[in-house]
Amino acid sequence: MKIVSWNVNSIRTRLDQVLDWLYPQSVDVLCLQETKVVDEDFPRVPFLDEGYQVYVSGQKAYNGVALVSRSALSEVSSGFSPLLENDQAQKFDQQKRLITGIIAPGVRILNLYVPNGSEVGSDKYIYKLEWLALLHDYIEQLRSQGPTHLLVCGDFNIALEDRDIHDSSNRANHIMATDAERQALQTILDLGLQDAFRKFNAESGQFSWWNYRAGAFPKNLGWRIDHHYLTPALYKSAQACTIDVAPRRLPKPSDHAPVVVEIDTTHLN
Repeated sequence: MKIVSWNVNSIRTRLDQVLDWLYPQSVDVLCLQETKVVDEDFPRVPFLDEGYQVYVSGQKAYNGVALVSRSALSEVSSGFSPLLENDQAQKFDQQKRLITGIIAPGVRILNLYVPNGSEVGSDKYIYKLEWLALLHDYIEQLRSQGPTHLLVCGDFNIALEDRDIHDSSNRANHIMATDAERQALQTILDLGLQDAFRKFNAESGQFSWWNYRAGAFPKNLGWRIDHHYLTPALYKSAQACTIDVAPRRLPKPSDHAPVVVEIDTTHLN
């Protein structure tokens, strides 16, 4: 099974790039973030014409997530509210940042677009930490339901380690790398999730996002903030996890590259 996470920074703007990349890839599920389009305007037809199923949760000009799958997904839902029935879940679900569904053989995919946080100490930074705390509760609930395998992927807007940043010298004061953000993510991972990319790639200098400014991409001044996190059986069955930088070289690309994980599901129980 091949599952891809890609922040496309507007699906309508990058549609041709996404389709040109997707069609030769034999992808089972494409998890998109920052689609920036309301559900009724999502460009479904090109995907449907190629035999994909499309599940979306979007909003105009901001945020938005989608699952594009070769086979039908079950138990598809969007936002925290279907699992966490409280006022806080409803508040955070005003921004469309979470979609989930189950693909055979019993693998639940959770596709996320974590808030950026803007700057340390801002209202948006506090919002991000609160959102992550709610995500912890959501995943804890999912894990307690068992026995479905869980793959959590998306744009986390967090570099978990210093080797995930081209220059970590001031990282403690930099959004996406503060101790509070890292701890919030680590608390989620402590629920039983492991980083698929680091199973195969220990080196620094491997990134999934590069700022549009200052020639960051040609200089490889990037961050690794797009992740696939797997529960133990999936992690053990993972065969590869790679970042495909080719789309980032295109004219007017997304600032993120797709991250691909390949899993042998043959022996999953």
